[in-house]
Amino acid sequence: MTPSNIPKKQFISRNVAILLVYGRPPLIFAGMICAIAVMLTQNSVVYIMGVVCLLVAMTFDLVDGWFAARFHPHAKLSHLADRIMDKTMYSIIFPVVSLGMMWRFHFISPTNTREELLHVIFVLILCVTVLVRDNFAHFMRNFALRKGETEELKEVTRLRTTVAAPVAALLYMHAFYVPEGPDSPIYFWISWMGNLPLRMLFFIEIAFLVINFGSVTLYCRKYGHMCLDELCLGDEKLRRRILAVFPNALTVMNAMMGLLAIFFAYQGRIHEAFTILIGAAMFDKMDGALARRLGLTEPPSYAANKSKYISFGSLLDDISDAVSFCIAPAIIFYIALDRYPNEAVQALPYGWVALAYGVLGVGRLVYFTLDRTPIPGFFKGLPTPAAALWITAPMIMLEQVYERSLNTGTPPPEFWGVFCFSLMVISSVLMNTYFIRFIHGGRFLSRHPWFARLTAVLVVGFAFTPYFGHISFLYLSTYVISPLWTWRTSPEIASQEKLPKNAAETEHEPATEH
Repeated sequence: MTPSNIPKKQFISRNVAILLVYGRPPLIFAGMICAIAVMLTQNSVVYIMGVVCLLVAMTFDLVDGWFAARFHPHAKLSHLADRIMDKTMYSIIFPVVSLGMMWRFHFISPTNTREELLHVIFVLILCVTVLVRDNFAHFMRNFALRKGETEELKEVTRLRTTVAAPVAALLYMHAFYVPEGPDSPIYFWISWMGNLPLRMLFFIEIAFLVINFGSVTLYCRKYGHMCLDELCLGDEKLRRRILAVFPNALTVMNAMMGLLAIFFAYQGRIHEAFTILIGAAMFDKMDGALARRLGLTEPPSYAANKSKYISFGSLLDDISDAVSFCIAPAIIFYIALDRYPNEAVQALPYGWVALAYGVLGVGRLVYFTLDRTPIPGFFKGLPTPAAALWITAPMIMLEQVYERSLNTGTPPPEFWGVFCFSLMVISSVLMNTYFIRFIHGGRFLSRHPWFARLTAVLVVGFAFTPYFGHISFLYLSTYVISPLWTWRTSPEIASQEKLPKNAAETEHEPATEH
């Protein structure tokens, strides 16, 4: 059919779809040229032009898939072209953003603090992660297609549709920000976005990093078995070693989040430390879910004594949990109370309590590893991730009271110090009260997507407000008292990642004895 025979509406929609798909790389390339010009001249007009190019490319990236599916649904080549354009965009924008962060730290930032240097390094790690994830997804998808697997074409399931392009544009605004620009509403809005506090940027970047690892996890779950069948040729030991790399990588990220939280606590940034601990808990959920999905939680067939088999992954998980949920909260607690200028609080033995919490938390992890009579879907005693978040959330209020006292010149009240001290003692006891059964929070969220979405809304909605600590503490307190009603849940239901359709009515049946 020639262009003259194509209906006008279809002709226009097809050309618009072509523009949306193929128009992004030129815009991204123009943004790179503008970024180079900004680094050489520090011209604010060029900075605005580069940001506009990125925003237009981001808009194209968000709507091109929907538009092509809506107005040209049978163009199968468009999905391949779309992914090629995505790879081109990623290959350009994220290295440029990483370079821009280093340029801003060296030439624009008036303070050059250690926190800003840490942010530059973190963005570099994030950019490398995005590129590695994109190439890994491309490899896994193409390998599966060669094996006859059906390709997933839903735009809503793809990472870049809702996250990658906006984050890239935001980081570009921050990296190449030029102060003292023209007096215009456009520059005022762009400069506000480019000067977001590091607290907010870290939160967005950590969430984006978790999403990237989650995307890799999903690709492994969907296509990983095909690759392993090709590589291992029936060697079960080799298969388990390869499979263990992915959950172990998530476990290491859990430990890195804990160390990062300690660093921010030393800087007096309890709010950021708590946010990072949330990221550690998310990595802890993902590595456990992936290990169960890959069958790594069960002893291998070649194990000599399956009843006493302890895998390297479980030990690594315990070490990471000890760092992120035992040692890090204890250090954060000690730092927060040690600098709290109240005589009654300073008289409390908070150092011994912090030490006791860390030791009891590690003891609880050892018991969890050695326990040979576990209850599927339940924890005996308060799990360490929940305990860590529960005791750290009120420290945000403690930090706010401390900062308010510095501004007003009045001594802070002792209530929040005593409250955090008491909570530390209570959580230490609850972690080792093994006759209390706490339901597996990660699996509960997986079985109830609506509750997981509500959790995400609460975290994102209150993360940058003064009430983040209050909401988080109340939310976590509901989990602490949850055994009052979750004890009736059957272990067969509690141990499942997804709730079967015929199990909706049996979820709260009395638990059987195990």
